[in-house]
Amino acid sequence: MNIQVLLPLIIYLAVMFSLAFYSRKRLSTSGNFLEEYFIGSRGMGGFVLAMTLVATYTSASSFVGGPGVAYKMGLGWVLLAMIQLPTAWLTLGVLGKKFAIIARRVNAVTVNDILRERYQNRWVVILGSLSLVLFFIAAMVAQFIGGARLLEGMTGISYNTGLIIFASTVILYTCIGGFRAVVLTDTVQGIVMMIGTVALLVGILHAGGGMEATVTTLREIDPALVTPFAPDGFLAKPFIMSFWILVCFGVIGLPHSAVRCFGYRDSRSMHTAIVLSTVIVGVIMLGMHLSGALGRAILPEITVGDKIIPAITLTVLHPVFAGIFIAGPLAAIMSTIDSQLILASAAIVKDLYLNYIRPSESEKAEKVVKQLGSWTTLLIGLIVFLAAFRPPDLIVWLNLFAFGGMQAAFLWPMVLGLYWKRANATGALTSMVSGLFTYFYMVSYVKRFYGMHVIVPTLAISLVIFVVVSLVTQRPDTDILKLFWGRDRVKKS
Repeated sequence: MNIQVLLPLIIYLAVMFSLAFYSRKRLSTSGNFLEEYFIGSRGMGGFVLAMTLVATYTSASSFVGGPGVAYKMGLGWVLLAMIQLPTAWLTLGVLGKKFAIIARRVNAVTVNDILRERYQNRWVVILGSLSLVLFFIAAMVAQFIGGARLLEGMTGISYNTGLIIFASTVILYTCIGGFRAVVLTDTVQGIVMMIGTVALLVGILHAGGGMEATVTTLREIDPALVTPFAPDGFLAKPFIMSFWILVCFGVIGLPHSAVRCFGYRDSRSMHTAIVLSTVIVGVIMLGMHLSGALGRAILPEITVGDKIIPAITLTVLHPVFAGIFIAGPLAAIMSTIDSQLILASAAIVKDLYLNYIRPSESEKAEKVVKQLGSWTTLLIGLIVFLAAFRPPDLIVWLNLFAFGGMQAAFLWPMVLGLYWKRANATGALTSMVSGLFTYFYMVSYVKRFYGMHVIVPTLAISLVIFVVVSLVTQRPDTDILKLFWGRDRVKKS
């Protein structure tokens, strides 16, 4: 066991718990438990919003899985990863202001609250909630595996021991502190991620003798590693273009990113966050994926791609600095899990139980959430923890599967619900059903569609069905349009 690496990590985890207990204190004195627990009382400034959005989006795929694929495929995967650069700008730009206005108007604390008010259809909310929980579990399994592999590779402990340490930490601090703990830890984690990314890349370039020498070594290993298309032509142009949909435009449909739009303080905070988050995403994505690709020149014999980051970190950094760096990838993974845990809990307790299983008045609802929220979060965390004991070789594919599933369910109901007045409940529901069916079928049997990722035909089919069904069925009620667009605009339309 590497004590020099483990000690900084223990200090870091202690800081996370202290922030969680601080947040718990705020919860106990909050006048509105629902808003405080699930969206932090809508009080985020620009810097905090930027950090929590970046920390939520970046994950085990960004710090473990993605660099692992870049190690095998070279600089072509780095190019592919940079498609994610505008993700924060798209999420806040498309959803931010409109989502925040509507959320305050209807007192929404979850994405499904918005869908419920927009479509007035219980099946839209139920299907959305079940889809959210299902794909969040798949995504969180990938994150748990990534965290355990980092601890295994960096400290020398076993995978199972690392999984137990990592899972217990992130589950407990999320249960204790709710959304505010998530946001505060995300802010610290975002800073750690930036520092760790830059430190690792500098260390790799120093060990490889500079960029030119390192790239030359890569070319000697395999010339395809320094081309845009990777060995065996895996990254063909249609696949690269379809990834723009999956990991760029499509992220608008990720509920754990979209809910961040509920919690910012004012428009100035949102505009600041757009600039900061775009810059930070760029630095992290470029730095980490480039580290994975260039790391092959330093350690060419790694057989499991997901192990490259722990291995290369211990090779190019002093053990103490390596211990500090490991907090960066762990920060990214923990910040994604905590966001998904809190939303999965909200989907079960708030969107399903309180709305449809046991409706109650707001005073009773708050009491129910206090009793069930933490226990539900704990239960989901334990399910994910048990599922992570049998890890695949490359977790990036599991994470991308979850990304695609959430987009198939949520993208068009959210975007068209906000910007197309003719969108109705029948269109939204048929779009969600067709999107999920198409996605599961194509992932299972088609794999690729004319060289593209299957998310492209999935979203195309669900969009056409949404539009056609909405146009041939009843218009939304005037009260809904007034709520989302205002009385005067509805009259003019």
